[in-house]
Amino acid sequence: MEYHNPVLLKETVGGLDIKPDGVYVDVTFGGGGHSREIMSHLGEKGRLIAFDQDEDALRNVIDDSRFLLINENFRNIKRFLRFHGIRKVDGILADLGVSSHQFDVAERGFSTRFDAELDMRMNRKGDLSAYHVVNEYEEQELKRVFLEYGELKNGGAMANVIVAARKDKQIKDSDHLKQVLAKFLPAHKSNKILAQIYQAIRIEVNQEMDVLKEFLEQSLEILEIGGRLSVISYHSLEDRLVKRFFRNGMFEGEPERDFFGNFEVPFKIIEKLIVPNAEEIAINNRARSAKLRVAEKK
Repeated sequence: MEYHNPVLLKETVGGLDIKPDGVYVDVTFGGGGHSREIMSHLGEKGRLIAFDQDEDALRNVIDDSRFLLINENFRNIKRFLRFHGIRKVDGILADLGVSSHQFDVAERGFSTRFDAELDMRMNRKGDLSAYHVVNEYEEQELKRVFLEYGELKNGGAMANVIVAARKDKQIKDSDHLKQVLAKFLPAHKSNKILAQIYQAIRIEVNQEMDVLKEFLEQSLEILEIGGRLSVISYHSLEDRLVKRFFRNGMFEGEPERDFFGNFEVPFKIIEKLIVPNAEEIAINNRARSAKLRVAEKK
């Protein structure tokens, strides 16, 4: 099974400052590229636990007694680590978004390049699909999805057009959806706008913002003092959450101040922002929007 090059491989794994006998977690296993790099730094007593909710990823499992792959959503990281007797870890890596493999398999419905049924489920056992969002959401809910997750100025009008169109015929595939929204897709901007539409629906289907929040909060609990968190995000909504959490240890408001008036924050920022160089983007197009942030638990 073809999985593409892991993004910012050296920088992301390097940010973890791996101890040979440490316990590490890769919550987005995918093709296993980041995991294999982590394993190369571990000694005999080191351990790596990986998560991936997509069954396709199970075909890439690493045959090594120090490695464990858990076929679950990383929003449940704390529960499943405890199930396996692990309460604290030395580092966690997350490469957010859709894997290259998921984009490249037409029937998964993630890519604007193919005509496919509206799916977009990272976990194919999930109840909510893109089909349900497009055909069953009330107009106000669709509008919220487009405005909030796609940052689409015409989100309200798009929702209105979809609701009107589906009264005549259900919108089952990507070509039909593109036809319904054609007036919002001028030739010079169609790819960009379609990407925003797909992003909005995909985030809703997979509850990506809620999952990210739950994961970050649990990571803070699970990390040892001095443990590192390396997170790659691909759009401003994700990056904003990661940046805010690394800075304040919360998503809204300000942290408490200590006796001297200084903010009490749980992380030390190791790397504010790392982006791929031109060479990596030329080799791996998926890297073009990647943003890496690394923090250490105080």
